[in-house]
Amino acid sequence: MENKTLMQYFEWYLPENGLHWDRCLAQAKALKASGIDMVWLPPAYKGAAGSRSVGYDVYDTYDLGEFDQKGSTATKYGTREAYLKAVKGLQKAGVEVYTDIVLNQMMGADGTEEVAAEENAGNNRELELRDDFKILAWTKFLFPGRKGKYSDFCWSAENFSGTDWDEKTKKGGIYKFEGKEWSRQTDTENVNYDYLMGVDLDMSCPKTVEALETWGRWYIDTVGMDGFRLDAVKHISYDFYENWLKKMREHAGKEMFAVGEYWSPDLGRLLHYLDEVSGSMSLFDVPLHFAFLAAATSNGNYDMGAIFRDSLVGNRPQCAVTFVDNHDTQPGQALSSFIPAWFKPLAYALILLRKDGLPCVFYGDYYGIPHDGIGPVPGLRTLLRLRKKWAYGEQRDYLDDSSLVGFVRTGDEEHPDSGMAVVLTDSVEGKKVMEMGSRFAGAAFYDAMGHFDQPVILDGEGKGEFPARGGSVSVWVPEPVYREICLEIEF
Repeated sequence: MENKTLMQYFEWYLPENGLHWDRCLAQAKALKASGIDMVWLPPAYKGAAGSRSVGYDVYDTYDLGEFDQKGSTATKYGTREAYLKAVKGLQKAGVEVYTDIVLNQMMGADGTEEVAAEENAGNNRELELRDDFKILAWTKFLFPGRKGKYSDFCWSAENFSGTDWDEKTKKGGIYKFEGKEWSRQTDTENVNYDYLMGVDLDMSCPKTVEALETWGRWYIDTVGMDGFRLDAVKHISYDFYENWLKKMREHAGKEMFAVGEYWSPDLGRLLHYLDEVSGSMSLFDVPLHFAFLAAATSNGNYDMGAIFRDSLVGNRPQCAVTFVDNHDTQPGQALSSFIPAWFKPLAYALILLRKDGLPCVFYGDYYGIPHDGIGPVPGLRTLLRLRKKWAYGEQRDYLDDSSLVGFVRTGDEEHPDSGMAVVLTDSVEGKKVMEMGSRFAGAAFYDAMGHFDQPVILDGEGKGEFPARGGSVSVWVPEPVYREICLEIEF
């Protein structure tokens, strides 16, 4: 995936007007031209909140905005017809489409069942607080609005392992159903983190797994996507997605890319999961996101030279999808850990201009987040252009200082004028001597980020002293690239 770039094409507070699929279609060619090769679209099926659902409160995975259910026919993003048209339009423009697969939790059931249960402690799911009592659980999913179209399968308590609400007593808690066990192949947070929210799918139940595989094949046949983003994988039995992906790829007859969300800053947990699933997917580089956050909030006291040390891209780059922020980390969300605005250009330079990892650009960083008065990240479109056309060749790191760090890409013959010197600092301004190579001897390099007007002239060995302003990033490029950038993009 040399120099490919993924975009998460949504943020949490998109307008609830059913026009997002139309927006995807309208922007398809522009996205490709800007350097976006793949998009991760939001969950496309009906959530419990109907047209107000972002998509993670799963109700009916067969309803892509076609049936009058949960108060609306369309989803927040539009109708089934508009969705399928958007997918095809993106693909026609040369942009691959990854669909968001959310399977762990279901919400908005159509009816209740009396279920024998035990209550577990919230911070220790293996600790039994009381047992041998019955609750009224929202476990009957009958989908009356769909009337059996596409599938007549209905969900019941048999398919779930637990819930967090007893309708009989109107009391919340962690309730595990009698005869069920939490999967041991999940994250060890709360001792066992199988249960997340809603009614928890029991992946040890053959009927549950069969239903999810049947739906997956239908979804592939209906949508024709190129790959998957897998939600909340740390809450699902580790062997489930490895097997599910194998069967989906066999059905599609192609190697569909998949990236999982394992939300943990602990690199060891991510590596363990990748081993458990035999490398059948990539993972988002959550540790790198938190390294960016630490660097941005340490008042210049973070060790920038070690920023990749405990990251996935620094340890298993072939399995790393790097990112700066996403819909969960943006302000107001449960995992809010939004990278401060001043550091965003630095973070994007560190994922877009280096050779390792598949970078994922966040919609809210590209277009802004009007809900919170947040504008687009300055220079992001320039960085995307630089990646697509000129970030090639050998990478030499100069991560040898706690504040002022850099790297160079030496360019290659296949990409005219490629090659660049990247220097950034989380503290005061400074200069760093870096070598581009003898073929650049005597060349003039200019700052594509617009912080400096005067060029850096390389010596006879292709070395130069490249400056960066305090708390910023500069990307020094050959004069022909600089001139093209100035013509194409306004700073």
